[in-house]
Amino acid sequence: MYNRFILILVLLALIYSLSAQAARLKSNRKQPQWGFYAHKQINRLAIFTLPPEMMPFFKKHVDFLTDNAVNPDRRRYAVVGEAPRHFIDLDAYADTSAVTLPRYHKDAVNQYGEDTLALHGVVPWQIQLTKYQLTEAFRQRNVRRILRVAADLGHYIADANVPLHTTRNYNGQLTNQQGIHGFWESRLPELYSLDYDVLTGQAEYVYAPQKQAWRAVFNAHAALDSVLRFEQELTAAVGENRKYGFEERNGQTTKVYSADFSRQYHERLQGQVARQMRASIKMIGDFWYTCWVDAGQPDMRALANYELTEIEQTEDAEEKKNWLQRLFSAREEGN
Repeated sequence: MYNRFILILVLLALIYSLSAQAARLKSNRKQPQWGFYAHKQINRLAIFTLPPEMMPFFKKHVDFLTDNAVNPDRRRYAVVGEAPRHFIDLDAYADTSAVTLPRYHKDAVNQYGEDTLALHGVVPWQIQLTKYQLTEAFRQRNVRRILRVAADLGHYIADANVPLHTTRNYNGQLTNQQGIHGFWESRLPELYSLDYDVLTGQAEYVYAPQKQAWRAVFNAHAALDSVLRFEQELTAAVGENRKYGFEERNGQTTKVYSADFSRQYHERLQGQVARQMRASIKMIGDFWYTCWVDAGQPDMRALANYELTEIEQTEDAEEKKNWLQRLFSAREEGN
């Protein structure tokens, strides 16, 4: 009886997903997908920073790397231990600007313990771990593994570059700014990213990946004050009535930040969202390239000829279905 109930829930979720996709196709085709758009766009654009030696493989699998850029979010509440990989609460520690917060995971565990790290997030350490995993996948010439880990690495790097992923006040819940996370990360890219300058130049070798991961979260954290303060100031200036509006989405009326409020806030940020997107794109390309070099620069043209077997494709589909099934009974972790 329980299995039948789960099966019905999964089928209903799939039907809803298909109907939502159909509704999007009938609407403005230039309108980015709600929610996951930025992650997909960042992974996609990172491919075009890679050198010619890597391009045949990555361009062939551009759709996979784009679509699966959101896998970590799909797993977030379905897989134990996934949630802390997306953030780090720098303001939970006494002093992160000096050397008190260990840059290597083993040292951090020895100092704070696994439970504390899980509570406050591990994204810079997760980037280091995933970098190692991708290097090994390249070294083993494992096409399926390369694709899956490269997509994940892109997601974690992009998360590390979001200011609200570096604080306990991740959704403005501590400053009466509830909803600011989705506003900055989804609403603004949805409205304005088509106008962003996302040219970053060619990928470069990263000599100290762990330092680069930490530099990303510190740079993002430095922008946090503007993210919160400008929203507070603008809310005080325009009032709550002009802050929100309503839009039709997938046949439903949804409350959103108004177009005028979004425009004024975006102007006050002076290109901050675009800068963080560019930083993510460049960093992902750099890390993918570095993993390939560290693995001995395997022939990517040869790997591009490999086709995923039906068994591998079926296993990937089953895995995603399992995430959906677990989602119904999983408790929320982290933030």
